[in-house]
Amino acid sequence: MGTAMNPASMSETRPPRSRRRGRLQLILVLLVALGPMVLATTMYKFKFWVPDSRSFHGELIGNGESRTELGVQSDEKRWQLLVTAPNQCDADCQQLVYLARQIQIGLGRDASRASHALTTAQPLNPEYDARLTREYPQLQRYPLDLKRYHRMAPGVELPQLWIVDPHGNLVLRYGAEVNGKDLLNDLRQLLKLSNIG
Repeated sequence: MGTAMNPASMSETRPPRSRRRGRLQLILVLLVALGPMVLATTMYKFKFWVPDSRSFHGELIGNGESRTELGVQSDEKRWQLLVTAPNQCDADCQQLVYLARQIQIGLGRDASRASHALTTAQPLNPEYDARLTREYPQLQRYPLDLKRYHRMAPGVELPQLWIVDPHGNLVLRYGAEVNGKDLLNDLRQLLKLSNIG
């Protein structure tokens, strides 16, 4: 005679249908909740599926480097258009200083959310210094620590314009050839997306 299967022992070896369904639901919830975060982190770390197109015109810094690491000591708490001149403030530097002021004015009602500044490693030409004092009364000026600057921006000897966020983080960098309209659009976009500064 064959041994009969005991239904009670079968239910002990196999989980009930409702328990399996519950586990499946839990796994699905975890996948839905954690899946996008894991995917995004992996995409960021391994640089795959990253779109080639971009909506900004400057060079994105975006790695947490700060104005202090650039060699500029400032406690500005607004967005800042910062011009750096590791050498003399020549024609390109002066053009960027002018552009920084015009961009701030171009922000219209958001102009109070930004400032413009110049940092130089060498003393300014006395004539240009006097002109800045006279015509650019809101321009903030700082000395540039060349040692830190060269560590942060190796090989960058030409004047640059940097967008700095209210926490002092470097966001975008532009050379002297930047189109003012593009720069203004970039800054407007940042102000629109930001709830700081």
